[in-house]
Amino acid sequence: MRVIGIDPGLRHMGWGVIDAEGSRLRHVANGTCDSGQGTLAARLLTLHEQLTDVLHRWQPEIAAVEQTFVNRDGAGTLKLGQARGIAMLVPAQFGLEIGEYAPNKVKKTVVGVGHAEKAQVDHMVRMQLPGVVIDSPDAADALAIAICHAHHQGAQRMKVKA
Repeated sequence: MRVIGIDPGLRHMGWGVIDAEGSRLRHVANGTCDSGQGTLAARLLTLHEQLTDVLHRWQPEIAAVEQTFVNRDGAGTLKLGQARGIAMLVPAQFGLEIGEYAPNKVKKTVVGVGHAEKAQVDHMVRMQLPGVVIDSPDAADALAIAICHAHHQGAQRMKVKA
């Protein structure tokens, strides 16, 4: 099963692709879509085009996107929500099933602690995907989201077989 994890962000949208075979995980690719400068609409279009290219290139079978957490900055949360819309739209355009995970669930699955620091997430991603060269902190988070989804999909398949 080829999984793409997407860490939504308006400036930097991380993505990571892994292959999951049972409990074995293998890194395929990772990177960051950068929205650049300009109007909000132009930046969202740029993210859409780049993420579409990623899905064309790596052909994932399933997707996972981190859920948005609400913070004190309402305008920032709304903009992040619009970027998250792109992160949900593009895999949907490819006909992919999309899992959604809260940040704490991703951290709990990958690190074992729901309030882990970014450095801990990065370290555990590197441990689970030996030899990986991570493009950015956003790509590390995206790989963690993909790993989380692979574990939960695997557990779900085990339940179905039982």
